[in-house]
Formats: sequence, structure tokens, C-alpha cells
Amino acid sequence: MSVRISRQQWEGLLGELDHARRQRQLLTYRALLERLALPTPAMQTLTAALEYLAMIDARAAQPLRSSLVISQGASRLPRPGFFECVEKLGRFSGPSDGVAAASWHAAEVVRVFEYAYPATTQV
Repeated sequence: MSVRISRQQWEGLLGELDHARRQRQLLTYRALLERLALPTPAMQTLTAALEYLAMIDARAAQPLRSSLVISQGASRLPRPGFFECVEKLGRFSGPSDGVAAASWHAAEVVRVFEYAYPATTQV
């Protein structure tokens, strides 16, 4: 299944992530879905966009901005699919629900907060 978002939606996603980064805050998937008018299926569209952004950041040797998006649940970690994605990108290895995942995620979030990203990222 192929998903697409408009340039405006992509820029909205980047803007939300940049705002969260500057405020040193995390966003939930639900909060992003409420703020962005993504086409249905919205969660699959958001997931695909975040995975694409992770690929862009990894290729540019930048911290992964998609790590700022977490589940509402008690773990306060991204969904397991995020860890599968970053494992494919060579950034993390291990189970998505353990101490290693939580430690890696916390360190990556700090890296995102401290990094100065270029002004634009292509769709």
C-alpha cells in the first residue's frame, strides 16, 4: 500500500517536530494526528511519513527527529515499528520494549534536542 502526503502536510509535520524540538518536548502519535490533516488511513500515513523522515535523517547522519513521537501508553516510547525502522537503518539493535530500547531512545531524543537541523528537508 502506497501512502502520500501533500507538501503542506509534510511541512506541517516538520514544523510540529521542530517546535517540539525547540521546546524540548515529545509528541504523541495522537497529538500529531489531531494537528495534521492527513489522508486516511491517517495512522499509516503518519507512520510512513515518520519512517521516510528517519531515512532522510539517517542518510544525512543526523539524529532522528521521528524519535520525538511516542505512544500515549505507560512506556512513553515510540511504537515497536519505530524500532524496527531504526534497526533497518542501522541505528539500533535489540528488542523494542526493553531497557536497551528505552536507553537508546532517551539518548536519541537528547541528540535531537541539541542538533541544529537544516532549514528544509525535501519530500
